Amino acid sequence: MPDSSAIYPGSFDPVTNGHVDIIERGLRVFDRIVVAVLKNPKKATLFTTKERVRMIQDLFASKKEVEVRAFDGLLVDFAKAQGTNVVIRGLRAISDFEYEFQMALMNRSLAPDIETFFMMPSVNYSFLSSNLVREVAALGGSVEGLVPGPVARRLRQKLGGSKKSPKSIKAG
Repeated sequence: MPDSSAIYPGSFDPVTNGHVDIIERGLRVFDRIVVAVLKNPKKATLFTTKERVRMIQDLFASKKEVEVRAFDGLLVDFAKAQGTNVVIRGLRAISDFEYEFQMALMNRSLAPDIETFFMMPSVNYSFLSSNLVREVAALGGSVEGLVPGPVARRLRQKLGGSKKSPKSIKAG
């Protein structure tokens, strides 16, 4: 059987335990996964593209079957350049499905040989998103169990490292 590979694209700002879960479980199906970190200058991110790539590379340093690359442009073109015709997408909720379904159909329209492989997250991570993690961290909450330890440390460094206390509101 030939080697199989897939692209797992996203902004990964930051990479969460949900992302890690999809990558690790994806390796049960695919021999190689290319984590494709989106470079989008129009989207404001907490971490630079280089920082996001580096965090994921560090997390998977011992797994040669996980490659991390930054990309911009069309995902289908990037997938072809990486020698794969499979895109992995995680689905947490019905709301994800609607968006991901549209994207999969657009990708198929652009490149009929590209297939989308949908994966459900482990139940522990079904609510988890990078946006929520950034918000919790920015408000001084704990992100333990939501992101890998090294990512939690980077979040604290990036956001100033101190917990912010909630502001009280006077009734009036």
